[in-house]
Amino acid sequence: MTKTARQGPQPGTEETKPKLSPAARRFANATSTSTGAMLAKIILVAIVDATALFAVFTALGREAWAIAAVIAAITVLINVVYFKRGWLPAKYLLPGTIFLLIFQVFVIGYTGYIAFTNYGSGHNSDKDDAISALLQSNQNRVEGSAGYPVSILEGQDGLAMLIERDGQQLLGDADDPFVPVDPAGLGDYSELAFADLLGRQQEVTSLAVPFTENPADGTVRTSDGRTAYQYTSSIKHDEAADTMTDQQTGVVYRDTGVGAYTAQDGSQLMPGWSINVGFENFTRAVTDSSIRNALFSVTVWTFAFAFLSVATTFFLGLFLAIVFNDLRMKGRKVYRVISILPYAFPAFLGGLVWAGMLNRDFGFVNQVLLGGAQIPWLTDPWLAKFSVLWVNLWLGFPYMFLVCTGALQSIPNELSEAATIDGAKPFQIFRLIKLPLLLVSVAPLLISSFAFNFNNFNVIYMLTEGGPRMQDAGLNVGSTDILISMVYKVAFVGSQRDYGLASAFSIIIFVIVAIISIISFKQTKALEELN
Repeated sequence: MTKTARQGPQPGTEETKPKLSPAARRFANATSTSTGAMLAKIILVAIVDATALFAVFTALGREAWAIAAVIAAITVLINVVYFKRGWLPAKYLLPGTIFLLIFQVFVIGYTGYIAFTNYGSGHNSDKDDAISALLQSNQNRVEGSAGYPVSILEGQDGLAMLIERDGQQLLGDADDPFVPVDPAGLGDYSELAFADLLGRQQEVTSLAVPFTENPADGTVRTSDGRTAYQYTSSIKHDEAADTMTDQQTGVVYRDTGVGAYTAQDGSQLMPGWSINVGFENFTRAVTDSSIRNALFSVTVWTFAFAFLSVATTFFLGLFLAIVFNDLRMKGRKVYRVISILPYAFPAFLGGLVWAGMLNRDFGFVNQVLLGGAQIPWLTDPWLAKFSVLWVNLWLGFPYMFLVCTGALQSIPNELSEAATIDGAKPFQIFRLIKLPLLLVSVAPLLISSFAFNFNNFNVIYMLTEGGPRMQDAGLNVGSTDILISMVYKVAFVGSQRDYGLASAFSIIIFVIVAIISIISFKQTKALEELN
């Protein structure tokens, strides 16, 4: 009987593959992971670089040299930090630092800059743009001017005008003046038919094409899409004297340094341009009686609203926390769930719902609860303030209830038991032991709640929109407006928007809140000694 010889491992089987040691296997896995991480990093940085490059070219196209330089510097810094070995803390800190600079530091700095300008309605551009706008907005047809045969064309950028002058075809649009063209090279344009001219009559008649690069030469317009005429401004600009002359009345307007061309009687040509006015916005806030009185009333109500909101929500929340923290209370869990339901409501939605419920004519409160009463909850100044405080109490007490519940449960029961043995009554235990210990935890939250309600825009604007309106105020403000809603109205509501004054108010609010917070936090240090 012959023994079968043991055959060696066959090529390609598992036994022929080299076995890696644990250290080599870890190295291979780490190499694969590092390669994938490097590829992901390259892709992400490439996206950032492409976006930054587009932003730089856009800024250069608008001659914003400083913005282009800042974007380029930040992009170079990103590439250096993420492609250089080491610098691990910088890799984590850089994104947050960049977002902090963009969304916090820049916003605050730009608001401060606007506060020292007259930026707003009629003063939102530079002087050259204001001159062009004045010349274009005061145009009349030149008497006796020849009519030009015209064709209205539509291209990728909108409507254009093709006219014939001295046997030459000229093409122009709202942004570019007329230039000679070859009719055979207008393949990118299509001429509007008569039916299209009728259907787009307003768009056609509002089309004004600059005659030349010089705004003083006026524009070319058409009223029927067949014949066009030259229009020139009734105001003549003297560049050497820097004046604007109304050729119909002969009144001369000069640049007197107020951001608009001004006549001797004080009348101005609008639009003007943005200039630096120093502390004028802050001075107006305290010297202009119509603004000063409104600012004073709004400031007093803002402090009252913030203080009463914190006080009412805190005491109601504390009361409910004490009641539902008592073990003898049946159904405590159900009551706690019901009590925190308003906290789940978004503030702006709660304001809108209560605005409907408090409506004088068809609101649920008047019609159902009060049997059809006509109580002006939102239109009477004092009732509107009461309504705002009531709605804010409904929205805010669950937060204080949760905070006070947690603070009360963190106080050791041994303190209450020892005080009871010493003969202290329940109210004395609460006033002398629990409340001081409670304030150690709650006082910083009360300060932050005060700062929040000081700028609680949602409840005010969604419930009353700041109304009812103060009739004797020089600003668009109402009886329930707080400072932040007044700033919003000054900046964004109405035909006359004054961003400079609104920015000045914003700085005033920031200073007030900062001072109150500093003083309050210093006072709360005395409570920490009780801990």
